[in-house]
Amino acid sequence: MHADGSEVEVEVEVRRSRRRTQTVSAYRRDGKVIVMIPDRFTRAEEAEWVTTMLQRLDKSEQRRRRTDEQLMRRSRELCRDYLHDKVRPTSVRWVGNMTTRWASCTTSTGEIRLSDRLQTLPAWVVDYVLLHELAHLIEPGHSKRFWHWVDRYPRSERAQGYLEGLAHAIAMDLAPCEEPAEN
Repeated sequence: MHADGSEVEVEVEVRRSRRRTQTVSAYRRDGKVIVMIPDRFTRAEEAEWVTTMLQRLDKSEQRRRRTDEQLMRRSRELCRDYLHDKVRPTSVRWVGNMTTRWASCTTSTGEIRLSDRLQTLPAWVVDYVLLHELAHLIEPGHSKRFWHWVDRYPRSERAQGYLEGLAHAIAMDLAPCEEPAEN
């Protein structure tokens, strides 16, 4: 939905499968929604399921997205829990123009920006990225001291692997193995 209340046009690709007999699923890829349906569905059933799955996907994504205010609140919690309250960011926000990084931090101003590509990822991965940037407010570079702070996060190594795998899959243009919204 646009700021003026008008609907955003979404490109939908419907994939029919003879092996798929009961389930319908949908996921986003490369700016469009892929809806997978059984081959036996009529055009009317297809249209009905596309509408249903778009609504489910939007609802699921809305639940996962944190607002800028929620990011700021979460950053304070992460500072308290992992950084001994040594730092306070001045702002934490989502940005849509970050294409080569997951996030960035301006240490001189305390501003943290997270790529909006992270919005649909699991919260523990977003927390890791946020903590990584917060640690830069203590230690600007990627020194041993910096990693000491980041590695206090229990899922640090797992989140790094998740992001590395995701970056690799994006570079290879792979479809997700898992289809998040199912009937």
